[in-house]
Amino acid sequence: MATLNFKGKTFVQNHHLAVKYHQLIPKKEKSLTDKVSLNDNLIIHGDNLKALKALLPTYAGKVKCIYIDPPYNTGNEKWAYNDNVNSPMMQEWLGKVVDREDLTRHDKWLCMMMPRLKLLRELLSEDGVIFVSIDNNEIHRLRLLMDDVFYNNFISQFAWKGKSGAEDDDYFRTQNEHILCYAKDKNKFIAGEQIKFDEKFPKYDPIKKRNYKTQLARKWGSNSRRVDRPNLYYPITAPTGESVYPLLPAGEDGCWRWDKRKMEKEIAEGNIEFERDGEEWIVYQKIWETDKGEEPRTKKFNTWLDDVGSTSTGTDEIKEIFNEKVFEHPKPTTLIKRLIEMSGAEENDIILDSFAGSGTTAHAVLSMNKSGGNKKFILIQLPEEIEKDRPAYKLGFREVIDITNERVRRVIKGVPNARDEKLRNGLGGSFSYFELGDPIEMESILEGDKLPSYLELARYVFYTATGEEFDPAKVDENKNFIGESKEYEVYLFYKTDIEYLKSTALTLERAKKLGQYKGKKRLVFAPSKYLDNDYLLQYHIDYCQLPFEIYKLRD
Repeated sequence: MATLNFKGKTFVQNHHLAVKYHQLIPKKEKSLTDKVSLNDNLIIHGDNLKALKALLPTYAGKVKCIYIDPPYNTGNEKWAYNDNVNSPMMQEWLGKVVDREDLTRHDKWLCMMMPRLKLLRELLSEDGVIFVSIDNNEIHRLRLLMDDVFYNNFISQFAWKGKSGAEDDDYFRTQNEHILCYAKDKNKFIAGEQIKFDEKFPKYDPIKKRNYKTQLARKWGSNSRRVDRPNLYYPITAPTGESVYPLLPAGEDGCWRWDKRKMEKEIAEGNIEFERDGEEWIVYQKIWETDKGEEPRTKKFNTWLDDVGSTSTGTDEIKEIFNEKVFEHPKPTTLIKRLIEMSGAEENDIILDSFAGSGTTAHAVLSMNKSGGNKKFILIQLPEEIEKDRPAYKLGFREVIDITNERVRRVIKGVPNARDEKLRNGLGGSFSYFELGDPIEMESILEGDKLPSYLELARYVFYTATGEEFDPAKVDENKNFIGESKEYEVYLFYKTDIEYLKSTALTLERAKKLGQYKGKKRLVFAPSKYLDNDYLLQYHIDYCQLPFEIYKLRD
């Protein structure tokens, strides 16, 4: 298999593992919900690499569809490399704008993308897919990079007719962009729109208790005349006892699709249907819904996306919401809706966009929900200042996240001048807004430096130790219980109080208070313990000291 090498690859291929878990700080004043929750629709403001890592404890393996629109690396986007990787070369890259004259701009872009793609893959469900918009600058490199990260689970490459074409292109007018699609596991991804039996196979046989459709039993097309296949011209018996011969539409003698022996077998097995048409009988073969095995039947989507709007469509949507062009080259909701449909996302699935921009993905999800379903969106938007000469700045927006947030808020509550009645009345829904907080520095816990909240530390240790989804609703801080995995009941003795941490240990009394043994090992996190191994075995406890042994069970 071909591999892609670039400067910095050895330093970033495992960088996602070194990224610290950060607290997600709820911002009630920026949310649109009665109760801020990580189980709501989410808008997260912060570095998307850190934000993706912070989402793992709650959403690992849960996201059905990911769409991202990263920088195309044209040299005109003024993006800068900002990942604090432990490499002198890459430390030199930090904060420097990547422009056309930068001879390492492709290396920097790949170094930026690789750890993000690896975290995105961890967030995907087993049957999930990711779509990535890109243009000719990086399409070939991105394809090789995604082959690497997604283990060759390539699904397709779409061409989106997203713009009218640039007259100042060097050679040809470029009228399309690319969208790459990869699966977490392509063997579990259903490609296409599933067709229901009652649509594809509308008839029902009460004897065989199976759905079926029909096709002509006589031959059609080439070699369908009697003179072409004389051995396939013979009579069969209709329900009335009449002899029926194969006739072509013009009345000319035709031929059956099989020889007489095969036809008699099909009739005997109930696979032939006779239908009266005036004086004539039309003979059909029954095609059963299970003839092709248990594989779901699907209607395949096209790879040429010329009917889902363009960036001009996206601009019109933005203008309708803000009365100004506050964002450059936004994707249209029609495109995102099509991609979500292609993903096979169902009514309660999760859609994630970690380069959220103007918030098109949230708008698309809310619009789809208005027609039925309860899909959830997660948006992550990088800190990105708006230049003072932009219309958005003059309207009071200082960062792109302000546009993202305000757009989602308006489409939920209603856009008075919207042409579409649903948008005019509001699409409904809610969202919770979070900002990235401090990293959860495990080494500083006993020193009392920037202590995380009980819930944040619970989320961190539960996911890190078990690899399973953390459910905040299961937490009972009074009983030190933070959740249950397939193998463990998990307990955490912790408070944001340095004196408590210095004086608290897992004792025999605390072990007894864990309650009756229910058949699962107890995984107990505490600053220290005063129990020997005999007592730990007696009470079915695996002890993990805060902070040093959190990774012990997943090495």
